[in-house]
Formats: sequence, structure tokens, C-alpha cells
Amino acid sequence: MVVVPMGGAMGIRSFLDLLGPSGAGLRLSGLCDQAEAGDYCRGIERAGLGPCPDRRALEALGFGVCESDLEDELIRALGPAAVLDVVAAAGEAASPRRLQAQPAQRGRPLPQQLHRFFGSQGGRKERYATLLVEALAPSALPAPLLHALAGA
Repeated sequence: MVVVPMGGAMGIRSFLDLLGPSGAGLRLSGLCDQAEAGDYCRGIERAGLGPCPDRRALEALGFGVCESDLEDELIRALGPAAVLDVVAAAGEAASPRRLQAQPAQRGRPLPQQLHRFFGSQGGRKERYATLLVEALAPSALPAPLLHALAGA
């Protein structure tokens, strides 16, 4: 299995054209946010991978759909306290505390603050996605990841 970053959901059609049945003919799976599920379905149908009327069809084709996004799935799967442990082990324990002290973040639930932390610096989402998945027990992997891995 090879993981290829697309640079955003709008790249799905190009990647399906390049790697799917009319391109390299590879078996494909993927992961998307709920908000992009429609774009994925349209791209999948256009690429000839099959009918894709809804999320269930996406999952059957090996594409996991995150409720909000991958960060949200990983925060829920690991739990906020364990996420803070991962952040501390990565040498950034002070960063979430600084974020929490900002007026716009005060009073927000910790999972929302952590979500904001991951998006507050370029490359942080990618870095922590790896670290958070590595911190999870295989039995605790979120369902969207399991769908993508099963389709690979």
C-alpha cells in the first residue's frame, strides 16, 4: 500500500484519472471529510469505479468518510488527554496552553481547542496525523481509517 497526498479533496478527479481504471489501473482507497463526500462520489462515478449515490457506497468502495475531518476522528479515538500527551512528547506542550489562553479559545471544549491547534501551523496536521495514529491501539482506529485500509 502507498499513501499519496492529494493536496485537498478537489484533487480527487485528477488522481482517479491518473491512478484509476482509465489510468494506471490501480486498486484505490481513500479518506475524505463528510463535506467532500459528494465530490468523491462524482469523481468515482466519472472514473468508472461504480455507482456512488451516498456515503455507504463510498465506504463499500473503500473510501472512509470522516464525520468532520481526520483530526476530529483521531481526537475522539484517542481522547483529548492522550492527545495532549502526544503533543507533549513531540515537544510542543506549551503550544496548546498558549492557544487555550487566547480569548477566542477560552470556554471552548478541549477537543475543539486541539482541533484548532492542529490547524494553526502549516504541516502540523500531517505531522500529528501520523503521531496520533501511531499512539492508537489497532483496535481503536476510527471507522473511516478502517474503511480506507480495508479497501487498499
